[in-house]
Amino acid sequence: MLKIKNLEAGYGKLRVLKRISLHVNPGEIVTLIGANGAGKTTLLAAITGLIRATAGEIVLKGDNIERLKAEEIVFRGCSLVPEGRQVFATMSVRENLVLGGYVQHRQGKAKMQEEIEYIYDLFPVLRERRNQLAGTLSGGEQQMLAMGRALMAKPALIMLDEPSTGLAPLIVKNIFQIITRLREAGNTVLLIEQNAKAALRVADRGYVLETGKIILQGASEDLLANRDVQRAYLGRDVKEN
Repeated sequence: MLKIKNLEAGYGKLRVLKRISLHVNPGEIVTLIGANGAGKTTLLAAITGLIRATAGEIVLKGDNIERLKAEEIVFRGCSLVPEGRQVFATMSVRENLVLGGYVQHRQGKAKMQEEIEYIYDLFPVLRERRNQLAGTLSGGEQQMLAMGRALMAKPALIMLDEPSTGLAPLIVKNIFQIITRLREAGNTVLLIEQNAKAALRVADRGYVLETGKIILQGASEDLLANRDVQRAYLGRDVKEN
């Protein structure tokens, strides 16, 4: 689904990503964990065309996309749920979803409504809040709306940037249950997270990013058992619960 090879990117003269290579297979949840400043969000920005790669390749469904514009990458089947949700606060829940489905608008209003109903089934609270302004939702509800908005484009690959940030533990648990349901529904997920324990528990595989470089990779259970990963990212209670 996604293959990245020797990717370099940054901001001006600052090189943030240093020869990053990774892949995501169809139907997988792959997580990328790392501390603040490791380069996780920069990687997503490069994949989605928000910044330009200075070297390397980004291949989505067999096609190189590193020189495409952001909107073209969405049309190719890659959607991003940004850090901090970034919903349209002065628009209703339904209006946010309609905007997310703009790449599907040619299929007509009936198809658009069908997709909205699918999102309402996935996130029942959004149905209840459909006419409410997005800015009045709780943090967890805004996260669900941001995920639903991205799914409206029917992406082959959905990327989530720190979906648990600032949310209560019970809401975080719910968000990760929904991420698992996305895989069960046939979606492919690239999950960027600081909550490494929760991310590795739902993911098939993981990568550890440190100062712009991949330093570890492997099956999630192997990373959970890795002592260096435990010390750096998981804490002492990794084997509890």
